[in-house]
Amino acid sequence: MATAIDREATVKLLEELVAIESVNSTLVPGACGEARVAEHVRNFLRANGIAAELEEVAAGRPATASRSNVVATIGGARTESAPAGLMIVAHLDTVGAGDMREPFTPRVRDGKMYGRGALDIKSGVAAMCAAAAAIARDGVRLAKPLVIAGVVDEECNSLGTQALLKRGHKAAAAIVMEPTDLKLVIAHKGYAWFEIVTHGRAAHGSLPGEGRDAIRMMGRVLVALEALEKKIASRARHARLGSASLHASLIEGGQELSSYPAECRLQLERRMLPGETEASVEAELREMLDALAKQDAEFRATLRGGLGSRPAYEIAEESSVVKRASDAIRRACDACELSAMAAWTDTALLAEAGIPGVVFGPSGRGLHGAEEYVEIESVGKCAEALREMILEFCG
Repeated sequence: MATAIDREATVKLLEELVAIESVNSTLVPGACGEARVAEHVRNFLRANGIAAELEEVAAGRPATASRSNVVATIGGARTESAPAGLMIVAHLDTVGAGDMREPFTPRVRDGKMYGRGALDIKSGVAAMCAAAAAIARDGVRLAKPLVIAGVVDEECNSLGTQALLKRGHKAAAAIVMEPTDLKLVIAHKGYAWFEIVTHGRAAHGSLPGEGRDAIRMMGRVLVALEALEKKIASRARHARLGSASLHASLIEGGQELSSYPAECRLQLERRMLPGETEASVEAELREMLDALAKQDAEFRATLRGGLGSRPAYEIAEESSVVKRASDAIRRACDACELSAMAAWTDTALLAEAGIPGVVFGPSGRGLHGAEEYVEIESVGKCAEALREMILEFCG
């Protein structure tokens, strides 16, 4: 008889995790970072008979703290020729508290738990740990190893998942924990960041014949970007992800009120569909700037890429990974809906390393917002679905 998920212990663990600040210390200088929450997860797993270890990723902030993933391998020994049957990955860091009231005091109301990270994604961490603990309590002999990993820095640079891969952790399939309303996500968008600089000519404000207004030039760029976005939206839509998009993110320019601005800088983000790349987006933006230069011989602008990009991801609905994960979720939740998400996830990094994956997690609202909550019932269902997936891929 299979041991059921201990839902009471799962909720207790979630409360403990939310109460531990783990704001990403790169996003918010001076924040606590993930060290304490990583230790707590390791200790929980060890208390449930799972040999979990901390694997250092990078020096943390403050300097006395380290940034470490917590990783456990359950089941038979993993070898180069026989990787783990399944890897479950959930990030430990959160974004800043912003204007959230008492962000690290978990509050339960109307079947929901409130607090920073309750939804994104400490609920997934708790579900992952609860599923692993149930497997350990059962004494299930897994035919293939299971790897579970709580990783750092997903909210910024994904250093944790990159370190996990560099250390040689491999699996035939991966489940990445993110809030999905218990739907199985098989595609997500990517993104690329660029900077456009328009170049004017500095001069005293009283000398219009000598000055050239870089900010006004950037106005033309903004109009052209709006036209480009409409063009992008008119293309064939992805069946699950819809259209690609772009938006202006940051803008600055000028020296002082009495001078013509010599320079104006705009940073923008382009959200990409599967099949699009940073290079293809850069070519599109260069074509736009070239067209503006042809309209005005004095128009000067430069484009800079390499500010950051991540690829889009998609796995075929007919793939073995999707079918087996769907079957496992149906056993636990009675139904499985396939879906997609606009936000980027670490699944794309795992896929680049040869580990096909899907995204799955509990239900809730307020992602990165002032009032973030997770539906407690969905956390238990998520843990039960993960347990079924472990048995499906490793049992």
